[in-house]
Amino acid sequence: MSAEDDRDFFDGIEARNVGPFRGGRATVAVGVPQNPHVYYMGTTGGVWKTENAGASWHPVSDDDIGSSAVGAIAVAASDPNVVVVGMGESPFRNIASSQGDGVYKSTDAGKSWTHIGFEDVRQIGEIRIHPNDPDTIWVAAQGNTYAPADDGGVFKTTDGGETWRRVLEPLNESTGAVDLAIDPSNPRILFAAMWDNQRTPWRLRSGGEGSGIWRSTDGGESWERLVDDLPEGMGKLGVAVSGAKSGRVWAIIEAEDDEGGLYRSDDGGDSWSQLNSERILRARSWYYMHIFADPNDENTVYVLNAPFMKSIDGGKTFNQVQTPHGDNHYLWINPDNSDWMVNANDGGANVSFDGAESWSRQDNQPTAQFYRVNTDNAFEYRIYGGQQDNSTVAIKSRSRDGQIGRDDWEVHGGCESAYVAMDPNNPRYTYAGCYLGLIDEFDTKTRTSRSVKAYSETGLGQLASDSKYRFNWNSPIHVSLHDPKVVYHGSNVLLKSENRGYDWSEASPDLTRDEADKQGQGMGPYTNENIEQYNTIFSFAESPHVPDTLWVGTDDGLVHVTRDGGENWKNVTPRNAGRGLINTIEVSPHDPAVAYVVVMKYKEGDNKPYVYRTSNYGRSWSSITDGLPEEHFVRVVREDPERAGLLFAGMERGLYISFNSGEDWQAFQSNLPIVPITDLMVRRNDLVLATQGRAFWVIDDISPLRQFEDAQASAAAHLYAPTPAVRLTPTEGRAGGGESVAPSAPDGAVLYYALSEALDLEEQSLTLELLNDAGEVIRSFETDVEKGNEGGKGAIPAEQGLNRFIWNLRTDSSETLNYDVVYGARADKSIAGYAVAPGTYTARLTLGDEVQEQPVEVSWDPINSYDSDAIAEQQAFVDEVFGMIDAIYTRVGSLQSIQEQVTMRQSLAKEAGDDAVAEAAESLRSKLESWQKSVTTPQRETFQDVLNFHPRIDAFLIDVYQQADRAVLGLTRGQRDRLNDLRPQWQEAMSAWETLVSEDVAAFNAVAGPAVAAPDWE
Repeated sequence: MSAEDDRDFFDGIEARNVGPFRGGRATVAVGVPQNPHVYYMGTTGGVWKTENAGASWHPVSDDDIGSSAVGAIAVAASDPNVVVVGMGESPFRNIASSQGDGVYKSTDAGKSWTHIGFEDVRQIGEIRIHPNDPDTIWVAAQGNTYAPADDGGVFKTTDGGETWRRVLEPLNESTGAVDLAIDPSNPRILFAAMWDNQRTPWRLRSGGEGSGIWRSTDGGESWERLVDDLPEGMGKLGVAVSGAKSGRVWAIIEAEDDEGGLYRSDDGGDSWSQLNSERILRARSWYYMHIFADPNDENTVYVLNAPFMKSIDGGKTFNQVQTPHGDNHYLWINPDNSDWMVNANDGGANVSFDGAESWSRQDNQPTAQFYRVNTDNAFEYRIYGGQQDNSTVAIKSRSRDGQIGRDDWEVHGGCESAYVAMDPNNPRYTYAGCYLGLIDEFDTKTRTSRSVKAYSETGLGQLASDSKYRFNWNSPIHVSLHDPKVVYHGSNVLLKSENRGYDWSEASPDLTRDEADKQGQGMGPYTNENIEQYNTIFSFAESPHVPDTLWVGTDDGLVHVTRDGGENWKNVTPRNAGRGLINTIEVSPHDPAVAYVVVMKYKEGDNKPYVYRTSNYGRSWSSITDGLPEEHFVRVVREDPERAGLLFAGMERGLYISFNSGEDWQAFQSNLPIVPITDLMVRRNDLVLATQGRAFWVIDDISPLRQFEDAQASAAAHLYAPTPAVRLTPTEGRAGGGESVAPSAPDGAVLYYALSEALDLEEQSLTLELLNDAGEVIRSFETDVEKGNEGGKGAIPAEQGLNRFIWNLRTDSSETLNYDVVYGARADKSIAGYAVAPGTYTARLTLGDEVQEQPVEVSWDPINSYDSDAIAEQQAFVDEVFGMIDAIYTRVGSLQSIQEQVTMRQSLAKEAGDDAVAEAAESLRSKLESWQKSVTTPQRETFQDVLNFHPRIDAFLIDVYQQADRAVLGLTRGQRDRLNDLRPQWQEAMSAWETLVSEDVAAFNAVAGPAVAAPDWE
């Protein structure tokens, strides 16, 4: 098969977004002036849209846009169908940020997108569209902070993006356009903020000769640098033009000491005055420096930083405005009404209709950024990780009521940058980290947390060279697979505790390059920041085979291994790793000598994938990247614990798979959005994913991957052996109420089958049957021409490649009743079949003459203990009662057919003046209706009619049947007694039916001739 065929083949395996529904970083949000309910949000997980003012959001970029992190969005004021998006975060972090792949345009309000350039520009600062011409667009190209290149500046198109011209060229390759403002009253006037900056893995330079403000008065065709009254040296800056007062321009500027702050010009930029130098407006300049002018009030201006700051006196003083989350990046204000606005921050986007007095919620946006992932081994296993600019999260992977909501997750110590570690088999104590070596032990039993940091020192603002230990922002924490009392924590040395963090010892020497010149100030020349440290341990792996074999990777490109518990360490760095970040190390669960190392070099401007494999404890390495895209780096590789050589690679832009230990790879994207896969792991039969911008995902059943062979793809049909299914016991007690929820895992048996080609359903059909241990068919499904190859609502899919269908562990449903309302029925007016007891069943797939079978094991939900005799009685009970219900509904269906025939014969008799036949027909119709109303209630028209019409035996049987169907711990005496009381009534009704058909229908036929044929009701 080709790689393209492989991608199609595995599309039937579906991923499921688990949540949590708690917003992650949004760097931009804009609205539509003509419609105050429509807004777009740019996140690290794509472009999202709301059409109800933030009550709910949905992604609109998944199908067409090739990257996930958004830097800028603009909506054309003259045509709101035109939306332009620039990819790549503008406030680019040293970790937990992603680069883009250019600029995209939509002409149908976000339904579809077209790439219109800038593929190699990794960050877009801002986009502006001419207010009267949607084809005239300006783009502020910021460039790549790690790799200076000649691609920054301001670009312009006048043909909707068909062609572009650079109209403002930076002074050097490390400078790009970070902000761009257009005069609302005169679109020929623009102001550009240029930022001269460069990141290395250990430092950010923010400022240089290229930073400054430029002005154009001819639509961007020519530019002049503004220098009068402005600081001589500048770092990052932002600019805004007042729509309320001509000539008023604002700038927030990073500069030396008190020269930085808020500046204003009232003559279009010819001269400037510094109005405010408070540090609260310009702290952490590299991450903020966002300024926005009120379009209708000349004295109101907003400066966004960690707090949301507002001035109503022209910028002289500011007050903090409360927002749902801090770290604010963007504000869009409706030009027609300044009370209508949308704000973007590190917690998502929020809408206000009262001038920022109140905001819409952010717990409806599953856009969290997670650094790492871990899981425990509970039945409803939890997924653990640290969410960027928030807290740790421990969220259930599944539930018993079909959804995962706020009740299903909690916070476990640590902070945003955490690894979270625990004994998966007894996760009472979890260990969660934070920056600068902070680590908490959280006791899930007492709900208490305590700090267990190896050496207590503040760290914030302190030079790394002055610290006892250096810790990465995302330093690894690990609870031993062999002794859960042992906890490891990576600094520049490997720290080890054998008593839950009360004491720590050094299990290694300094395993980094330990370079003094890379342990100083983290930022300059105007603003310093010391919170992220370099020359640190970044990845750790303990052999699952023996406790003394430990692997360590560093952020400066070194890999070490010890095979004696830390007594001796050996440098086994792959030859071509360079100074790359050793992001993950995976020891094969099948061979103690095999390990996989992932190296990331994007901080050196190199986005190629680097994955290495050793089969001799690191003495030699081989590169295993064939089939991986050369322009996207890998973040993580894990090996399946069941099938040797089955590898999963989480990349910057998607998921890949290998069946041969990495000799070649193929895309395994399925329904996953294009988003960085920051970490992944296999838990039992599931693949669990952490993403940077779309929270946690689970691929619930990877059994087809474990069984896959090439021949299956060319076979006409292939039925896979299903993973054992669990009959869940539904639980209650969730406090619902408008919250956003994620779906739980499939409830039932997940059945996979492969087809070599999509079936022509006009010519072929496919059936899937479930049989009990007696060989009897208890459930049957087939394809449906009307529902097509995708299937749905009881029809099985029949697409090329892998298909998935969920059997809900129930028998076939009853006959459908053609009534308006049926008590206790499904949407199709049938009664659902009963849930089967645990045991061994058989799945049978039939395509033409080819028949394949696989056993289906069903086990009990471990939430309860079960008595086999009680279950046997319960199954016999529901089988009998279901048969009684189905017998009634089958006979009612026959009765309705007889009624139609009799009514037609009566009409003909009346036309012919045959009174005897007409009267006989009327008599039979009356008897038919009488029997029908004795067993059912056809006169109900709405569900509330259950209160108005006396129930009949079908409702009585349905009631006791549905109670007994849930009686997994055994029947009650009340249920047994009720059936004993109903059984004679049902038998009497069946006898009455036999009489009705054998005597009354026969009598009518004797009068009217063979006018009525009674359908088979058995």
